[in-house]
Amino acid sequence: MNRDVSFFYDAVDLLKQLISIPSVSGEENQLADFLEITLKEKKLFPQRKGNNIWLFSPNRNSQKPTILLNSHIDTVKPAAGWTKDPFRPTEETGKLYGLGSNDAGASVVSLLQAFLILTQTEQENNFIFLASCEEEISGKNGIESVLPELPPIDLGVVGEPTSMQPAIAEKGLMVLDGVVYGKAGHAAREEGENAIYKAIPAIDWFRNHRFPLVSPLLGPVKMTVTGIQAGIQHNVIPDECKFTVDIRTNEFYTNETLFETISGACGAEVRARSFRLNSSRIAPEHPLVRRAIESGMIPFGSPTLSDQAFMRFPSLKIGPGKSARSHTADEFIFLEEIADAITRYVALLSNLKIS
Repeated sequence: MNRDVSFFYDAVDLLKQLISIPSVSGEENQLADFLEITLKEKKLFPQRKGNNIWLFSPNRNSQKPTILLNSHIDTVKPAAGWTKDPFRPTEETGKLYGLGSNDAGASVVSLLQAFLILTQTEQENNFIFLASCEEEISGKNGIESVLPELPPIDLGVVGEPTSMQPAIAEKGLMVLDGVVYGKAGHAAREEGENAIYKAIPAIDWFRNHRFPLVSPLLGPVKMTVTGIQAGIQHNVIPDECKFTVDIRTNEFYTNETLFETISGACGAEVRARSFRLNSSRIAPEHPLVRRAIESGMIPFGSPTLSDQAFMRFPSLKIGPGKSARSHTADEFIFLEEIADAITRYVALLSNLKIS
């Protein structure tokens, strides 16, 4: 068996084992234990913090740049419509079914095999492979807790299902809780101030306001009111109307900047749940992007959030599978997508000069 085929079969075998171990966000202990043991059995030297597992290049050189290869081991809960056992890897007609197969198990195993291939030979860069947890919930025990433990990183490659096309920009996320106050009264009489009616102009503001800077890759900032809560019973004028706003940001605005504008203009009291999840991008002129384009890949902007939001260094999102399969019933990955991903990762990163 030639080397490339061996790495492919190792990746598929490992992915089947990962699928078999439930690892919903916040409950990754068993899978992290398994992965740590597996890497040790391969005579590797994994490091661990919480349920995050990482490997360093065996012969690190502090004079070389460092590239982080990252994907996540956690999954969402199984959707209601599964017709197969989501925790039983099922191979049919070139597809591997199972929860987390597409998002993002295929990226985990492909990046691991690429790391093992790249670190067998002298390279221009150091590599770190990191399998992180709590990505699906942007949890504070995930990659955000690990990055301070790592040496300075010059470039990040984030494995997420992008059909192995390079996402060179990614939208950020800020969730706001808004409230408008009225005055309670009896609904049968002309009294009180209806907080629902008073909230309508604020909700309309979020519906209609447009921030002027539009990204060629990510488009405009998108604000959507996704929840509303008011009233205690039918005959009481509500004195409080609460609502939730989902805001997807582009690279031209930090979450803090947007919040300052919104809080002064929307007509409601607003509170941000977090400012942590900013938009991210990598320059189109970056050597990794140039190499991707030269190999026929097409850069794009991604509307979905990933652990890139925590990376304060250039990063690119690319991985096997399709985003549309994520979080769906009967999730699957094509086996050939894994083989292609390993080959492409190695070609993109081998002796890449980034400094």
